[in-house]
Amino acid sequence: MTQYPTALPKPKYGEPYLLTPGPLTTSFDVKEAMLRDWGSWDGEFKAMTAELRKGLVSLLGDGSDAYDCIPIQGSGTFAVEAMLGSFTPKTKKTLILSNGAYGKRAVETMAYLGRPAEVLDKGDYLPPRGPEVAALLNADPEISHVLIVHCETSSGILNPLQEISDSVAAAGRTLLIDSMSAFGAIPVEPSKLRFAAMVSSANKCIEGVPGFGFVIAQRAELEAAKSNSHSISLDVHAQWAHMEKTGQWRFTPPTHVVAAFLEALRAHKAEGGVAARGERYRTNRDVMVSGMRALGFETLLDAEWLSPIIVTFFCPADPAFSFPRFYELMKARGFILYPGKLTVVDSFRVGCIGQMDEHVMRSVTAAASDVLKEMGVESAAPPAEALAERAKLAA
Repeated sequence: MTQYPTALPKPKYGEPYLLTPGPLTTSFDVKEAMLRDWGSWDGEFKAMTAELRKGLVSLLGDGSDAYDCIPIQGSGTFAVEAMLGSFTPKTKKTLILSNGAYGKRAVETMAYLGRPAEVLDKGDYLPPRGPEVAALLNADPEISHVLIVHCETSSGILNPLQEISDSVAAAGRTLLIDSMSAFGAIPVEPSKLRFAAMVSSANKCIEGVPGFGFVIAQRAELEAAKSNSHSISLDVHAQWAHMEKTGQWRFTPPTHVVAAFLEALRAHKAEGGVAARGERYRTNRDVMVSGMRALGFETLLDAEWLSPIIVTFFCPADPAFSFPRFYELMKARGFILYPGKLTVVDSFRVGCIGQMDEHVMRSVTAAASDVLKEMGVESAAPPAEALAERAKLAA
């Protein structure tokens, strides 16, 4: 585990740390970058857009030459819908690998689009596996595309992207990746993975602020996507073609957000890129999980599946524990947690990403210890049914 002897600067204005999977705690330099106004048609801003696109593609590593980046105004869900609406066919089926809220949202999106979809529903957290995906593809030649959520933040699971990619490629189908909460900290490498397109967002592992998502797609796929979109504003091909021709966004861009993102992207590079950012987040996770387990908390997932993005903990069975009260007392100590999204048992989540390091995570677990004492919680152990749920994953 890498040690960071010098702590990252604390939030300058004393705001709480956001222990969420984005929006997240950003650096003061990122915030400060938004203090200047930019003309969206001006040459300086066009140069900023070009730098953004080039910088994001470079994060792919080997094999990136075949790809281009297209930013899309709005939240990450806008970018996911743009990818699905631009690249999935209107007649062939798309297989959605669902094991949480964001897989379900993709299913809902396809229903809104009126495009055929099949669903491999793994419930709240069980991972889709390569062999079962291969079996579905072999059984149904009408499936042309597959969508996987790289890191499903509703549970915190890091899905097995490599084995899914291998199975999809072996079947001669096309892979789409929702890497919303993982890209920038966990490699997505064309030299190892075969995928047509992927999406992420400004306010995730690059540590920018909300305002745009982005699609990174093979140029050949972009060319083939012409006239396939259902939407004027979410047409990835049209946005790409316009940017290639003029250097401009088709519609008013979030200029301040782009400026902030470029500052974040430069800081990402200075830190050491994807590998270093991922290492800091993994250290955050390991320090935080170790401290929480020492207090008696149990994670939903075993080490094999724990992402360095966000971790789900079971709520204690102790009748003195109330998550809303726990949340407010943690916020009063400077930490904003994330509610759980499991349907079977009560849980909450603690994010590991953003301008945080191991020193912050030690403060998180110290605060949790104080809060349990203040609430009169004698044991943070979960109920028996929570452990039974976890046993399903081990099986």
